[in-house]
Amino acid sequence: MSAELKAVKGEFVRSVSVFRNWVTKDGSAGPGGEGGFPAEPDRYHLYVSYACPWAHRTLIFRTLKGLEDVISVSVVHPLMPAESWIFGEYPGATVDHVNNASYLVENYLKADPGFDGLVTVPVLWDKKRQTIVNNESSEIIRMLNSAFDEYASVDDGTNVDYYPQALREEIDAINKSVYHDINNGVYRAGFAKTQEAYNKAYDRLFDTMDELEARLSKQRYLIGEQITEADWRLFTTLVRFDAVYYSHFKINRKRLIEFPNLWAYTRELYQVPGVAETVNMDHIKRHYFGSHRSINPTGIVPQGPDIDFMQPHGRGSK
Repeated sequence: MSAELKAVKGEFVRSVSVFRNWVTKDGSAGPGGEGGFPAEPDRYHLYVSYACPWAHRTLIFRTLKGLEDVISVSVVHPLMPAESWIFGEYPGATVDHVNNASYLVENYLKADPGFDGLVTVPVLWDKKRQTIVNNESSEIIRMLNSAFDEYASVDDGTNVDYYPQALREEIDAINKSVYHDINNGVYRAGFAKTQEAYNKAYDRLFDTMDELEARLSKQRYLIGEQITEADWRLFTTLVRFDAVYYSHFKINRKRLIEFPNLWAYTRELYQVPGVAETVNMDHIKRHYFGSHRSINPTGIVPQGPDIDFMQPHGRGSK
């Protein structure tokens, strides 16, 4: 996945993304990095894995913002060998449409010949400057949310801002909790090297899920009645919860379907037009169960569970 599997006192520690430039409307420097990356159609390319929840965020935003014809995509093979994500023949995977690489690490080295860090997805690539712009998903989705607005094409003619100025403080606050305890929390439990580390991650995960279950009993989305970035950041973990994390990462106090509000909320987000097409459960399961041999030595991929995300969700205004 997009994380370094190392431990401190038995706890999983996520690696830090190293390419942190921003695409902006006029090419000026963004919140980090250097300038020179203006928003232009057919200039940028996403490298993603359908399996990875962090990369999944960027696919969702590309769809929601109507950028399918503006930003091209290559999809890696779901199985990840130790050396790097690879491009290979598998249903739903693609070749490297831009650089014709066999391994994603080749593109990292093209961007920086001295690179010796962790190869992660997503990657936002600049086809004009032949380099990586950014490999931090939380920043890429904010670029997709606003930088390309003049090129966006969405069916209903709207242009939703998923990180509105008035709600940013609230979004940032809940993102922090969701990231630490849920998005990253499942990994902290799954890759824990001690019972103490596992127990700590497990308890924080379910304490936070209980809090969100209560929150969603009173309002439709995490920040009231408007879908925001915070909802999509949570969604990519929830949609994988029962199929993978519950068993594979041993977070088995409750399945998602046993949280009535979280389960209905997940179905509602899944049913937003275009989102279902970004979910590839075969890639998700094939990657986790097939690549994490320290957790699942046989590599056997379970056939179940059968999850119907298209059930009516029944969520309206709270």
